[in-house]
Amino acid sequence: MAHLVTKGLVLREVNYKESDKILTVLAEGQGKRTVKAQGCRRKNSPLAAGAQLLVWSEMTWYDYQDRWSLKEANTLNEFRGAREDLFKLALGSYFAEVAEAVAEEGVETPGLLSLVLNSLYALDKLELPPEQIKAAFEIKLCCLAGYEPLLDACAVCGEEPGEPRLNLSEGVLHCERCRAELGDAGISMPLDASALAAARHVAYGDPKRLFSFRLGGASMDKLAGAAESFLLTQLERGFRTLDFYKGLAG
Repeated sequence: MAHLVTKGLVLREVNYKESDKILTVLAEGQGKRTVKAQGCRRKNSPLAAGAQLLVWSEMTWYDYQDRWSLKEANTLNEFRGAREDLFKLALGSYFAEVAEAVAEEGVETPGLLSLVLNSLYALDKLELPPEQIKAAFEIKLCCLAGYEPLLDACAVCGEEPGEPRLNLSEGVLHCERCRAELGDAGISMPLDASALAAARHVAYGDPKRLFSFRLGGASMDKLAGAAESFLLTQLERGFRTLDFYKGLAG
């Protein structure tokens, strides 16, 4: 019987039978994996803590009939500040659902696990506006998933745009005055100089400084609107957790 020791984050949990769960885990070196946590819902189960949504653990899996089962789970971070606040939990759950959507079973997406963990840490510990963490997550997620926007200059005239806009389907920057040149290329979202600088910081900067930017007011609104719309357009789908989060946000 094969065993594997790894570190993993639970992206989704589904109750199974009387006392089990089926977990979707994003694990170091493994990508997304489906893991059965047998008996984890029983009282005093040693697997209970590590078999919960958004918990980061050192895990031991064993392979039984070509399926992974959870044998041990040593909790490393429960992100309590994010999981015990309904608003933050909804946003963290959105991060998890998006990560699950772009990850492939058994294939590691470089940087994806770090992005989700860092975003959960920011929700848990950093005094930052949730919309800033959300926008940074969405832009960086698109970059890691192969949908990196081209933000260097206007895709039409090649100049620094005075009134920048992000084309959602093409993923390119353009000036307001060059909008017509893109023809039927789809919807574009307005940015401003500050929002564009923040988007460039997220897309092209040091991942360790992902959230190290300041933005407020209309600029934050523009960045948040463009980031969310770009992600939804590129992934061509909506997310149940996003709808719930936005419902809480009013």
